Amino acid sequence: MAFKPAPISTSFLVASLVGIIFSIFYIPQYSLSWAYAFGLVFICMLIASFISMTRATPDEQLLPRLRGKKIK
Repeated sequence: MAFKPAPISTSFLVASLVGIIFSIFYIPQYSLSWAYAFGLVFICMLIASFISMTRATPDEQLLPRLRGKKIK
């Protein structure tokens, strides 16, 4: 079975970047273990979005937008 990445929206990338910044600067004031855990999750999200940007086909992402339009 071949590896086939799914296209992920850009809001997923933005959420991961905001989450990393939030977990690095704000959460360590309260708990370092929670900051590490949140940072690890958001870094995994960032890596997944990078894989999706480089490997997923853009046709799958544009398909819902093109269904209502007539293609020449």
